[in-house]
Amino acid sequence: MAFARTSPARSATPPPAAEKIEPLRAEDSNGVLDHGLAAMPDSPPPHVEPPRIGKVKGICLTAVCATAMLMNIATNNGVTIALPSIGKDLDVEESKLQWLVSAYSLSSGCLLLVLGRLADLYGRRRVYLAGSFWLMALSLGCAFINDPLTLMILRGIQGIGGAAVVPSALGILAHAFPPGSRSRSIAFATFGAGAPIGGVLSLLIGGALTQFTSEGWRSIFYFMACLAFVCFAGGLLTMPPDPPSTEKDRRVDWLGALLSSSGLVLIVFVLADGEEAPNKWATPYIIVLLILGVALMVAFGFWQRYLERVQDDPNATYSYWTPPPVMRLSLFARGHWRYGAQMLVVFTTWSSFIGYTYWQMLFYQDFLGLSPINAAVRLIPMPITGLICNIIVALLVGRVPVVALMGTGTVATTTANLLFATISNRERPYWAYGFVPAILAVFGTDFVFSSGTIFVQKLSQPHEQSVSGALFSTMTQLGSAFGLAITTVVYNRIQSERGDDVYHLESFHAAHYTSFGLGIVACCVTIISLRGVGIVGHVKKNKMTDSDPERTAANSVASGAKDETTEKN
Repeated sequence: MAFARTSPARSATPPPAAEKIEPLRAEDSNGVLDHGLAAMPDSPPPHVEPPRIGKVKGICLTAVCATAMLMNIATNNGVTIALPSIGKDLDVEESKLQWLVSAYSLSSGCLLLVLGRLADLYGRRRVYLAGSFWLMALSLGCAFINDPLTLMILRGIQGIGGAAVVPSALGILAHAFPPGSRSRSIAFATFGAGAPIGGVLSLLIGGALTQFTSEGWRSIFYFMACLAFVCFAGGLLTMPPDPPSTEKDRRVDWLGALLSSSGLVLIVFVLADGEEAPNKWATPYIIVLLILGVALMVAFGFWQRYLERVQDDPNATYSYWTPPPVMRLSLFARGHWRYGAQMLVVFTTWSSFIGYTYWQMLFYQDFLGLSPINAAVRLIPMPITGLICNIIVALLVGRVPVVALMGTGTVATTTANLLFATISNRERPYWAYGFVPAILAVFGTDFVFSSGTIFVQKLSQPHEQSVSGALFSTMTQLGSAFGLAITTVVYNRIQSERGDDVYHLESFHAAHYTSFGLGIVACCVTIISLRGVGIVGHVKKNKMTDSDPERTAANSVASGAKDETTEKN
């Protein structure tokens, strides 16, 4: 098996070109590797031992990373329930209040790839600590602001911390626990539990702090600052020192970073503001920004592909202008395009889930007239179910095929939307229409996030762990923005047809049916793309042992992958 660029030393001389990459041999894999998947470049020597971490420290490290995930979601969503109070206190128009939430999502979602790449290059622990400290400082700053525009700007800047914390935490977990081990499956499942628990607890705690404390909505930011401090201190105590980067060429593709960040910012902005613009989606600046955002992302794709070809060409001339790409586009083709299909599953699953939760909250508050805290109480089944789901994933990910887990999850989330879309009248009790969907809805995000991250990390090299985690999280952000945008368009069209003077049940039905359709897409892609994949969690050791992390990381699927190369012949 040939590895490219095995020299560990850095020098002022241009890095040598990569050797020709040979495909992994099927006979070496003992049935574990997905045949036809080539070893990726920039691999370290095969004798490098994976890190070993003690049981107690491993539990503490997992808890800190899961808390960081919870903190990021809570920082993003916690303000939602306090928007009416902030608007009243700071005299903000209702149409502009949503930017207090969108500003954070905009910056955190659009900088994930860049900061994930920096974490892989210059140290995940270092980036994680900087991100958590940043969140702590900006949360405190938001608590003292009395100007709405300044608060929105600080919320946007605050999102940089979230973009640093999430991919670096994923990379730290992937590096700390050996590939294919039960401990890694448990760690990733626990990390995934932070998302649903953080989403719902932030609404419950945010509602209680807003309603029952003298500081009102400012107490939410104090709480976020305390949570960020816990994550920062926990990182200092539990995270191992950053290992040296395994890449020979550690330059940063700043042009690619600019193209991707700018393109994503424009696209997410258009998705968030399209329905609020003066002429909605026909507003000139919305059309122009959407075209420009798509053009920038297309340019980013071509630029990354060009850099990847240059890096893999052994005869390419060294140039300062051709650094390693921010993200190899060939990632999407890993595992016979199952990596790319997984990203589409994540995108559509989050579109469906966010559509469900958003319109569910508005149904409780606007249509039924419940207070924020009473509406949030109806979401209590979600974090409880989310915790149970991640325990299930930890137990089953090494026993059942991944298509069974993800298929079950996407079907459950899709069903939750369908049940909520069939509410016949406002008199129906919560236990008849709200309780069961609240339980089912989180299955999709929890099963897809936990088993999906294990799947994509298995397809990634050790020096790509944070970038893969960043790409996964970017898909959740883009999926959330798309789900909100498309369901809002449908809701507004039905609402305008029925009359805007009152809230119409048919408008909520239409929004949930749209989310149901997105869930159907997630189900279909999951079943079609992953039906040949076996178990991706912890597997029994064989000739491919955990002492060889590079070859284990080159696995397309852990067991049960079909020999597609043979089929082609």
